[in-house]
Amino acid sequence: MAKASTSNRRRQRGEATGARGRILDAAFAAFMQSGYAATSTLEIATRAGVSKRELYSLVGNKEKMLAACITERAHRLQAPADLPIPRDRETLAQVLAGFGAQLLREVTDPEVIAVFRLAIAEAVRAPEVAQTLNSIGREATRSALRKILSQAQEAGLLSGHPVELAEQFSALLWRDWMVNLLLGVAERPSPREIAGRAQDAAVSFLRLQASA
Repeated sequence: MAKASTSNRRRQRGEATGARGRILDAAFAAFMQSGYAATSTLEIATRAGVSKRELYSLVGNKEKMLAACITERAHRLQAPADLPIPRDRETLAQVLAGFGAQLLREVTDPEVIAVFRLAIAEAVRAPEVAQTLNSIGREATRSALRKILSQAQEAGLLSGHPVELAEQFSALLWRDWMVNLLLGVAERPSPREIAGRAQDAAVSFLRLQASA
């Protein structure tokens, strides 16, 4: 009897996890197609094949669905766990290039670019989209980069405030790529272009720091 009860609980948890995944997939698809403000919870529930009661129980209201969709994608913007702690300028250059390459690779993904476009399109009708993207998605990137630069600062490799240093590196890394991608006037860069841009940004950043 106990084994049967445990098995039933596991099955129910699995079904709930599957339904939650369907809801988030449906919400993201609906937001992209119709816009956040124009999408109703009924439309999302219908797309996901669940009742509105299940939708609210498993995820919550529309704002929580948006946050979950962005959070799921924000995890990809964390610094790689295997990056070494920078103890010298050569290692720092490698770490910045590695982090920069991952950031470019993930953010230039068409699905992520679509989220940014959604935030821009809904800036007036639903400002919470941009606020959520900024506080959850972009903050994950900023926090990871600040941590790398703080470690370098502690090792005596850099001087200045980590926030300002992060802004400098980001500017060198992105240049006008993000604007061009959002406007649709540029294609997603190739892995080789991404690696080259990240390497150039790391070298230029350290050269600027050396001359400061």
